[in-house]
Amino acid sequence: MHLPVILLKQTLRITISCSDYDMVGLMTEGAVLGDGSLEERIEANFASLSPAEQKMASFFRTQKEAVLLNSAAEIAEKAGTSDATVVRAARSLGFDSLFSLREAILADLTATSPEGRLSRTLADVANTTGGALGHVLRAHQESIDAMTSPDFSSAFDRAIDILFSANRRFVFGIGPSGYVANYTALQFNRIGLSTVPLSDTGIGLADSLLGLRQGDAVMMIANAPIYREVSVILDYAEEHDVPVVLVGDTLGPFIRKRTAEILPTPRGKADHLAMHGATMVLVEAMIVAMADRDRSAALESLANFAELRGSIDKLWQKRGVRSNPKRK
Repeated sequence: MHLPVILLKQTLRITISCSDYDMVGLMTEGAVLGDGSLEERIEANFASLSPAEQKMASFFRTQKEAVLLNSAAEIAEKAGTSDATVVRAARSLGFDSLFSLREAILADLTATSPEGRLSRTLADVANTTGGALGHVLRAHQESIDAMTSPDFSSAFDRAIDILFSANRRFVFGIGPSGYVANYTALQFNRIGLSTVPLSDTGIGLADSLLGLRQGDAVMMIANAPIYREVSVILDYAEEHDVPVVLVGDTLGPFIRKRTAEILPTPRGKADHLAMHGATMVLVEAMIVAMADRDRSAALESLANFAELRGSIDKLWQKRGVRSNPKRK
């Protein structure tokens, strides 16, 4: 099954500087890309690849930003293989060059319809063992495996430095990511780190964003394409010299120069149903890491939280007793 036409909502031009050449990928609305997406080519050819090529195919799938932004030698170093294997794996998937592979990745980074994503996911479930549970567990395992690399760990530590040292944190996310942003803000606040969720869309975002000041930091949970809310936040953050930590594996190539750090957290297959399990794992790790930076303050804040909650519970219990004439 091939994806004959990839529609982009807007023209996206990206210049990627590598040590061996500069690549400019120009994609316009209605562009046609080869004989299939990267995901389709991997699915169709994976069994026929050598073990080394299978390893690289999995790397292409889960480390898209690294493939976009690095030379063959740099990709090989990150993947623990040779640059010849990188090129050979790309050709075994039907790409005539790394340039063609990067074009396919750029196409994968663009939005497809929710119906199409779910349809592809259900088709995969029907053709794999373990049913829906097995499919989802494998997808999350791949995402978590991608987060165990030394590069990701180093980026995580730098992101924690930025977020912990800020006066306040503003956590952005919309749609399903909005609920993750709200959860992140709630947990950061509980351990004594003042945090504001940015989960409103449209003009409603302005009220929450208005308080952003120099000395704060933005944690942006977002993926391609670049929505209007993303553009506004980036502009406002730059205007006030506020660092942005991006969480997501598809938006980085588009806004890399406008962010202080990127945590390329996978959300499953690019053209399939988006899954947020790995993002939640990352958030939980952030909560622990931030609390570890100042354990006494985090514990004191949680103790205050427990005391407040206990006071509320006592008041409700008293009201319950008074409202029930049969109880004394």
